[in-house]
Amino acid sequence: MSKHLLLSLLVFSTQLCAQTALQLAPPTAKRSPSGIVTLESTPPDTTVLYTLDGADPIAKSNPYLAPIDLPHGGTLKARTFSKDRKNMSELTEQVFAPLPSFAVPAPSTVVATTQDRSWPSYDWAKRHELTSAAVKKARPQILFIGDSITHFFGGEQFDSYALRGQQTWGEFYTPRNAGNLGFGWDKTENVLWRLQHGAIDGIAPKLVVMMIGTNNTGTCSAPDIASGIEAIVQEFTKRLPQSKILLLGIFPRGEKPNPQREKIAEINAIISKLHGTHNVTFLDIGPKFLTPEGLITKDIMPDFLHPNEKGYRIWAEAIEPTVKQLMDEAK
Repeated sequence: MSKHLLLSLLVFSTQLCAQTALQLAPPTAKRSPSGIVTLESTPPDTTVLYTLDGADPIAKSNPYLAPIDLPHGGTLKARTFSKDRKNMSELTEQVFAPLPSFAVPAPSTVVATTQDRSWPSYDWAKRHELTSAAVKKARPQILFIGDSITHFFGGEQFDSYALRGQQTWGEFYTPRNAGNLGFGWDKTENVLWRLQHGAIDGIAPKLVVMMIGTNNTGTCSAPDIASGIEAIVQEFTKRLPQSKILLLGIFPRGEKPNPQREKIAEINAIISKLHGTHNVTFLDIGPKFLTPEGLITKDIMPDFLHPNEKGYRIWAEAIEPTVKQLMDEAK
């Protein structure tokens, strides 16, 4: 192939990609008088991704799956992406003022949003669809909900992530018809979104076991994270009023004591005050994962965050007396 022909092909390819990108019209954003924001995109076979944290949307931003509740106001940025997310439109940006009755800004931890931080290896929207259908069909008596720490515990396989505690799950929870709504990379606001969009519709578990918030600790304050956890508890109270809630303190992370652990301890101290309210029993089993020197060892959490089979057994055995009591199984 001649250099001239090769150059022509490269120019044509570049122009074709640019043309494809230009054909993607940016989404339009509208907010209703009640603060509900809708995003509309006209090109077929596209995906709209958005952010509320001021960052420009990228291929791993939040997919627009339903109208966004923004009565507190905020900055919305959105782009239209091709299905493979290789091409994107120009940016749509709108700053919405808070409605008169919502003058105090809400922390990000309580504003329900989607997420896609592990795309394309992990399809968050697809997992939401599959798990919502699965729990509605199985009607679990125990429901676990949280982030990747819960996701990797066990239960039904919905994606390629390894379930590292499957043996323990099979021993302790399969006989009790347990469901797993742990989602990798979830923050408090992502759990809120799932609860508000069908994750627990049509079920009435005896017990909900929840732990969430570790993914918020990098950017959010302890009080704000605690507010997000309390908002989730309130959502469960509203949607599953007969269910008891076992609220677990966020597990320690990092091999040695560190500032992130200090923030986690602060969060746990705040949410411990929910004990005895909203059908909540609070339990902090974090010390079970630590040596007397305060270390996390690789034989329990290989990455100092996610348990392996041994770590998940520690978890299950630590909560078992409380689970039996809350499930009215204690003799």
